[in-house]
Amino acid sequence: MLLLRRCLSLTRFGPLNTQRSQVAPTVCAAHLWSSSSSSSDDQRSNQHTHGPSWRHGLAGLLAGTGAVLVYGLHKHKAEQADANRLEAIEPTSSHPIFSQEEVTKHRSLEDGVWVTYKGGVYDITEFVAMHPGGNKILLAAGGPLEPFWALYAVHNQEHVLEILSEYKVGELSAEDLKKQQDVKSSDPYSSDPERHPVLRINSLKPFNAEPPAEILTDNYITPSALFFKRNHLPVPQVDPASYRLSVEGLPGGAMTLSLEDLKTKFPKHTITATLQCAGNRRAEMNKVKLVKGLNWGIAAISNASWSGAKLRDVLLAAGYGPDVAKWAHHVQFEGLDKDVTGTTYGSSIPINKAVSEEGDVLLAYEMNGETLPADHGFPVRVVVPGTVGARNVKWLGKIVVSAEESNSHWQQNDYKGFSPGTDWDTVDFKSAPAVQELPIQSAITAPADGAMVDRSEEEVTVQGYAWSGGGREVVRVDVSVDGGKTWQVAQLRTSDKGQVYEPSPPPGRAWAWKLWEVTVPIPPGAKELEIICKAVDNSYNVQPDTVAPIWNLRGVLSNAWHRVTVKVREDEDEE
Repeated sequence: MLLLRRCLSLTRFGPLNTQRSQVAPTVCAAHLWSSSSSSSDDQRSNQHTHGPSWRHGLAGLLAGTGAVLVYGLHKHKAEQADANRLEAIEPTSSHPIFSQEEVTKHRSLEDGVWVTYKGGVYDITEFVAMHPGGNKILLAAGGPLEPFWALYAVHNQEHVLEILSEYKVGELSAEDLKKQQDVKSSDPYSSDPERHPVLRINSLKPFNAEPPAEILTDNYITPSALFFKRNHLPVPQVDPASYRLSVEGLPGGAMTLSLEDLKTKFPKHTITATLQCAGNRRAEMNKVKLVKGLNWGIAAISNASWSGAKLRDVLLAAGYGPDVAKWAHHVQFEGLDKDVTGTTYGSSIPINKAVSEEGDVLLAYEMNGETLPADHGFPVRVVVPGTVGARNVKWLGKIVVSAEESNSHWQQNDYKGFSPGTDWDTVDFKSAPAVQELPIQSAITAPADGAMVDRSEEEVTVQGYAWSGGGREVVRVDVSVDGGKTWQVAQLRTSDKGQVYEPSPPPGRAWAWKLWEVTVPIPPGAKELEIICKAVDNSYNVQPDTVAPIWNLRGVLSNAWHRVTVKVREDEDEE
């Protein structure tokens, strides 16, 4: 509790902003993390958060939004492991009894901000006063916290409850408590689709998972069930019959399209494109210095065949033309997935990419020849080939042609790269552009790190993937089995069968990854092999050799040489 009191003595923020459109995308996010982060991974990073980050962390404690994980509190939890446990919020006879009617009267800073939680009554007025997004918390004022915390299960932890207990002022009457219990708050994730059990889960709510690396490159086209899952919010249930897509910002007013309109009024196009999460390979950055975000391995990347209407065709039909091109610079996308406050996921791309004939941006309704799965945006998603996954908005509900970027948190205060010297006390999200095209990337999928190879086999086969953003084609993958002393060039392939080398895609439109393979002799006398891969694209961009120079506080854009260590098992006869 000393930590909390110290935070309350810090410089207070300015007046609360009551305009949801300004607050919703940015609550605590500029200094914390978005709902893109998982509880387990960020708890590890909490141990290295200090200074003003405490203020920002506590400011996010009670907010019903994605940017709310309490950085620093994990360390507090460890230090207080034997004190003030969950029973601290259990009812005691020393507290007065309040009716729900009395609690409801306290819904503002003037009247006090009260909330209830599991039968306890809490006065959080002091906390709200120092919170930069206080109107988010006020959504729960005068009522129960449970519906808001249900969206982000990270709050349901003992160390959070310990801090909440310090604000306890009474008990809810037995009659009103029973009424609350009779009205069970629904789990917003209860309607999420079933997932393949082989997926390696990074967070359950929202669901984020990657396929095992050892099977990632078994197929050139990743089966939909194994395609990595990246959700920021609960998966919305959308009725395809009533689905409507709004296209706004163009002359003549908004144009509304049904799913049937997209399928029948516009030519169907199919592309093969790789999507990669900005945080792919974040785990390697965590080994250098802990970052905040999901601890992705090397498999937050997948390749699929996508079919749908071209965004260009839809924009032209809606009125895009030379006059609009004079002022329009961005196309914004808004999803149908939302949090309890109604804040939806959003992002944007440059308009040149959106309207280019060669940009191949799709409003996709099919994936791998079948109806788009729920986890991947049913009924319609944006596929922006060559661009970071965060811009490929799922469950698309609105398109806006604009002179400005999306003001969404995920465009303005996340998915940006910074210098290794920038920390959470000094970061200025406005100083960096939003990530669009991703850098050259490759990784080894076999053998796995820590695997064993037999000396008697005399050689080792190394496999993996390579991809570059912006439509740049991967032209070479170099592989070393001796820590980089010598190199072999791997064979590239762009299909599951047929020739190893196939015709190159049109210049600037290499949207899909290349799988690669090389068989290398095991060096004589080697007890272990440090296997390394690095890729080169047709602009001669190459991966950096180490992680430290590209480390950043959000752990994005991790693309250093990928390394695995393999043990060499000697023949029993030789031993």
